Amino acid sequence: MAIEEKERLIEEKYLEDTINWMNHEIGRVEENKGNLKGRIDSLRRESKGKYNEELETAEKLYKITSKSLEKYSDGKESPYFARIDFREKKRDVESYYIGKFGLGDGNTGEERVIDWRSPIADLYYGGTFGECYYRAPMGLVIGELSLKRKFIIREEKLIDAFDEGINEVILRGNDEEGSALVDEFLKVNLEESGSSKLKEVVATIQKEQNEVIRSEKNIPLILQGVAGSGKTTVALHRVAYLLYKYKEKLLSKDILIIAPNKVFLDYISDVLPNLGVDSIKQNTYEEIVCEILNIKEKIITKDNKLSQILEEENELEELITISRIKGSVEFKALIDIYIEYIEKEDGEKIEDIKVYDYVLFNKEEIKRLFIEDLKKMPINIRKDEIKRYFTLKIEDKIRNILDKVNFYYEYKVARVKNKMEDGEERRKRLIEIYDERDNKRKDIVKMSNVCFNEYFEKWKEVKTENLYIDFLKNIDKFVPKDNLFISEDIIEKILNEIIENSSKGIIDSEDLAPMLYLKFKIEDVPEKFKYKHIVVDEVQDYSEFQMATLKHMVELNSLTLVGDLAQGIYFYKGINNWPQVIHNVFNEEVNFITLNKSYRSTVEIINFASKVLVKGIESAIPVFRHGKDVEVAKFKNNREFSEKLDEIVELVQEEGKNTIAIICKNYNECKKLKTHLNKYSSNKWDVVKDTSKSITNSKIIIPAYMTKGLEFDCSIIYNCNEDNYGDNELDRKILYVALTRALHYEYIFYNGSKSSLI
Repeated sequence: MAIEEKERLIEEKYLEDTINWMNHEIGRVEENKGNLKGRIDSLRRESKGKYNEELETAEKLYKITSKSLEKYSDGKESPYFARIDFREKKRDVESYYIGKFGLGDGNTGEERVIDWRSPIADLYYGGTFGECYYRAPMGLVIGELSLKRKFIIREEKLIDAFDEGINEVILRGNDEEGSALVDEFLKVNLEESGSSKLKEVVATIQKEQNEVIRSEKNIPLILQGVAGSGKTTVALHRVAYLLYKYKEKLLSKDILIIAPNKVFLDYISDVLPNLGVDSIKQNTYEEIVCEILNIKEKIITKDNKLSQILEEENELEELITISRIKGSVEFKALIDIYIEYIEKEDGEKIEDIKVYDYVLFNKEEIKRLFIEDLKKMPINIRKDEIKRYFTLKIEDKIRNILDKVNFYYEYKVARVKNKMEDGEERRKRLIEIYDERDNKRKDIVKMSNVCFNEYFEKWKEVKTENLYIDFLKNIDKFVPKDNLFISEDIIEKILNEIIENSSKGIIDSEDLAPMLYLKFKIEDVPEKFKYKHIVVDEVQDYSEFQMATLKHMVELNSLTLVGDLAQGIYFYKGINNWPQVIHNVFNEEVNFITLNKSYRSTVEIINFASKVLVKGIESAIPVFRHGKDVEVAKFKNNREFSEKLDEIVELVQEEGKNTIAIICKNYNECKKLKTHLNKYSSNKWDVVKDTSKSITNSKIIIPAYMTKGLEFDCSIIYNCNEDNYGDNELDRKILYVALTRALHYEYIFYNGSKSSLI
């Protein structure tokens, strides 16, 4: 359905009015900000470093004003991306313009642009034409949706507009392509070039992605998303949404994002700030655990271990077996039994808390509290709680003892009075008894608190530093051999490896979860590391034990876990199937969602990549964007490869694309290739390794396992021959990861015999 010329003019006029209004608001806010700055400077001089309530209020207002100014300034080039027309029942039709930020008039309070996270904006992402509803804080709002219009606005100018349901370009004219039953607006956005950083996508969030973003906070969410489904982007937008929806209860400091490596963290680092969200802690699992445990030793990361598996054949089966054991919930269960063993030993040491021969608190009560009533608490926290509880009762206990002392001395006084006649001698003896009583009372009051504190000081600490080694050394003391699922040989190997690593000043990352869990069960989670929501990306590469430790760190199981089983290259310790995780870690209480549409790559790239998938894993469904076929070519030597590579670079750059990645099987291959390219290629190439913190060059050489979550305009798979990529689960998954990184172009080179996987 064609749009009349007057409709186009209306949109252009509304945009012009909005920009003018925003310029006025920017001027007004800048003036307010300047006035506040002057007021703050004046108040600081007056307060002379002392607390001043008016100064504190002015500083808070200044921060709010600065944030408001940022929103207007950032949003001016493209203040909104959509419009919906909605008529609430018994009311007139209203037009709502939706943007990255809500923009309101500071004087009237009227919202000119609706925040994409607001309840009514849900109609843009998931509403259907005709009668529909959205959920507002006061309940369901029912009405009729009559228009969804999408805009491309650049530098304050309206470039294109698209009406959903019409599926045609409405501002270009009728002579261009646009009638195919596809989302033209999404297609235009997907055809843009990649960059070194992930971008926010509030304008192109799809219905199924929107459902993930807005799903319930206080139930674990597991998102199984195919390569290119936008699961990382969705997870980050979900963070922005939760902060908006629960703004009164949830702050940025309450959220933790865990990502696979530093390169990935740098890649996603712009998304949340671009959505107006700052100060979210983002880290790797290894780094957050080292921070909690105050570990200074060098860590053998999961990437180090994978490199070892890829490049070494010796004792591979045993290495994989040990990794699986350490990451299992069965290993966690053994530690739980060990905790009970410590608890029992600790409980047997419990004695009465006494002052002289008087019992302040008897051991039966202490044992009952420690072993029964407070059993759910970490061991050291139980002791703190018992001490806190007894502190509330100690004065009554002391009074009871003093009553006994009084009774004893009253008895002594009565005996003296009965046996001695009244006179100087009897009076002298009575004074001695009263003095003795008073001194005894004073001493008991003083020593009661001393004995009480000494008791808990002596009993308090179970040190966790060496408990992991103690657990392995004494496993036969608390687990009968018939019930032990690990062989003695494997236990001995694990123990010896830990001791040997310790002597070298290193720790295997697979030992971090058991060490962390022991700390939590003995000492509890430190307050600094208690969160209200945790996001874990590439969760298929984490063990069940690691996920169990994260559960301890978050309130109400509020977790967003996103991953893809098809990309589970850390198969030796990661997740093989979701039902097992849902049962073992979350006791079936999980919101499980799948995303099977891939928006990253062209149809040709996705179809090619799907050929190598492990059997039983669902392939991605490509979304309507076609491109060049994947090219497979043989090369004789690295000089020939370099020449062909330079041709590809020239072609890609002529098409206006920038990011190009050569993906090798492992890091050693990357280093060797870099040496050859230094000789033969006319382009500069940077090697990315597991210790890299960012990608600064648009042309890189990267190991396949480091590409998880990343995307490039063009990817080049280096040496996809039978030696590098054999017909086994690990090679299939690594190759699948490598093949699903490209946005627009993909080339595969091999030397010798081509891999049977392709």
